[in-house]
Amino acid sequence: MTVRLRPHHLLCVLTYVGRGYTPAFTANMTEVAERLGAGEDIALVAGPDDICAPLLDEPDAHCHRASVVERDRAAARDLSPLLGLDVRTGAHLVLDEDLVGRLRAAFASHQIRSACTGCEWVDLCDSIAASRFDGAVLKGNRLRSST
Repeated sequence: MTVRLRPHHLLCVLTYVGRGYTPAFTANMTEVAERLGAGEDIALVAGPDDICAPLLDEPDAHCHRASVVERDRAAARDLSPLLGLDVRTGAHLVLDEDLVGRLRAAFASHQIRSACTGCEWVDLCDSIAASRFDGAVLKGNRLRSST
């Protein structure tokens, strides 16, 4: 199968540790992160994706807000050079161990964080990155200690 992801969710899965908006969202996000860690293909989409699914029945689901669409644009701009891929609707990739490690290193050094500006989860993600992604659900390279 293929996981449908919007661009900014490529960042979110790096630091996901089992916390989310609702129990249904958290269960779904855990399943998606595990699938990605197992090497499932990603198809990039515009708008709500497989992670958003449990929130779409809510009135005024934030998945459709202009601020979230702008997060996707910012993530695509940041990620394209790092991935060597035009991060756009229809592009495909797989998060292998090497790529997860490169993404996490860039995330920890704030190279790919412009999409995170104003996000309510930024403090949690900062702490996960500072812990070298300890406890993250997505399997892949954890950052090694510099000591």
